[in-house]
Amino acid sequence: MNDRVTARIFKLMISLAAVFGVMEARLAWVQLGGGGRSENAAAGLSEQAYLQHSDSLTLDSGRGRFLDREGRPLTGRTIRALAAFPTGGMPRGTDVQLQALAKALGTSANRLEAWLDAIREPLVWKAEKTGTAATLTEAQEKQIRALGLTGVAVVPYVDRYGAAVQEPVLPLHAIGYTAQDPSRLKKLYGKELAAGKVKTTDLIGEAGLELSLERLIRGVGSTYAVATTDGARRPLAGIGMRISGPENPHFPLQVRTTIDSDVQQAAEAAMKKHGIKEGAVVVLDADSADIVGMLSLPAYNPAHIGIAGTDERNHALIAVPPGSVFKIVTLAAALEAGVTTLDETFRCTGTYGRYGLNCWLHGGHGVLTVKEAFAESCNVVFAALAERLDPALLTETADKLGLGRQIGWQTGAFVDGKPLRLLEEEQPGAIFASPEAGKDGGVRTGTGIGQRDVRVTPLQAANLVVTLLHGGRVQSPRIVSEIRYADGGLLASVSASRAPSEFGGIKPATAAALREAMRAVVTAGTAEQALGANEWPLAGKSGTAELAGKRPAMNDQWFVGYGPAKGRPRYAVAVLLENRTAGARNAAPAVFGDVMDALRRLERPD
Repeated sequence: MNDRVTARIFKLMISLAAVFGVMEARLAWVQLGGGGRSENAAAGLSEQAYLQHSDSLTLDSGRGRFLDREGRPLTGRTIRALAAFPTGGMPRGTDVQLQALAKALGTSANRLEAWLDAIREPLVWKAEKTGTAATLTEAQEKQIRALGLTGVAVVPYVDRYGAAVQEPVLPLHAIGYTAQDPSRLKKLYGKELAAGKVKTTDLIGEAGLELSLERLIRGVGSTYAVATTDGARRPLAGIGMRISGPENPHFPLQVRTTIDSDVQQAAEAAMKKHGIKEGAVVVLDADSADIVGMLSLPAYNPAHIGIAGTDERNHALIAVPPGSVFKIVTLAAALEAGVTTLDETFRCTGTYGRYGLNCWLHGGHGVLTVKEAFAESCNVVFAALAERLDPALLTETADKLGLGRQIGWQTGAFVDGKPLRLLEEEQPGAIFASPEAGKDGGVRTGTGIGQRDVRVTPLQAANLVVTLLHGGRVQSPRIVSEIRYADGGLLASVSASRAPSEFGGIKPATAAALREAMRAVVTAGTAEQALGANEWPLAGKSGTAELAGKRPAMNDQWFVGYGPAKGRPRYAVAVLLENRTAGARNAAPAVFGDVMDALRRLERPD
């Protein structure tokens, strides 16, 4: 070998040594967490190798759990579920074993095999009817474990909404749902995202309490079922599956709501009995204005938002025309201004004579007092009262009664020092489209009977009744009473509060006169037939709102009231039935009566 060749070989060996040296240095740098990556994002080679050879299934997101006022779970119930992991082409078992698994699950072998064949990531078996994780019985679990199938296991699974879907109580719109929302997640958790603690695919609260309490209930991490595999994702014999998650006794948080599951179910049953497909029922505690029931229809599936026939919007918080329910405000304003009394008499001929306004009763009511006009919901009398009033007075009186503004519980500084509103979706509603609009007589008379631009939510309507029961003091309905750590320690209390108007309140005497008029609605007015025979004496106000625009042949039907009307009132209830055929009998009083009957039966002794 000549000197030239020897020199070339030497140079090549030096080059290779340099390359290997750089690679070794780079390897050490990666192992130590370098390379420009954050400490949380980096991992040693051993950990990376482990992650590359494992499949993980999220068993619990770690989000806070919601309970009803009796401590019964509204979300996050732990079940035993069937989990399946990819097998990298390995057979899971014999045909006989798979048929036995299908039989244990109560499904067909074809459906089961198609599901197993399609698995590319760990999944749980879902019930065909609800689309949520199927709950296994002890007998099913025993049968499945005995089969010894590859890549199949029974795991403790927290199906956040599945229990609600399968129980008699429908998922609550007030609780809401979670979904992937990368843009909002980045806005809220930008630092955590950059540090690798949060992923853009993580779920985030999108509605209801899931939305308003997002920053508090997110938790400290998920719990996973991890199956170890080889490089081809084939399960490694003898290693099996392990459960991995945060070990923090304080989490997940427990959010105690004011909702009563029995009341919620009673509202559902009443609406179902009368075939109601769209609308809302709000039940408030008459003493505290706590929300003990809040039903919205159509129902929704929090695991499958937007599917046909569902509606994730909370209709209890959407402002719509209140119809004659607004006559409570008109009468309050007229009594406060001293322009009428309950005993003043009017003559209703069936037409007002101006603005094309007519009474709902063809031929009119004849001569009647203001109290009788309220009980019979006479449009002519209330149009006349509205024309006597300054439009600003109508707006101010509505505000004094908690209308035209958000009244749900809120604070400027919660336990974390930040503002909090529990029901963010609550719409404020409106009285007039603008301050100038009410100066027009036609607009003002339409407003006086609850039409034109008036908009009220069912929550505000129910709270209006509580305001009258409290002599004119507006309460702020709350839907959460406290938040506790998982080990029982108190994180925060949500105290009952008021929502006073900037204009003050109505006089207690005015509130008393309105309660008297509402009792007359049931004893001698529009709701006598539907409610007069109820075991609890009841009081309230019915309403029918004409829907203009694209739905001229449809009405919304209302009834708001309280019971018992003698002694100590226990509940205030608002019932809204939406998109009812124009001219159809108002079914809202009957629904209200059924809800009140159920509440009486559920009444707990003090």
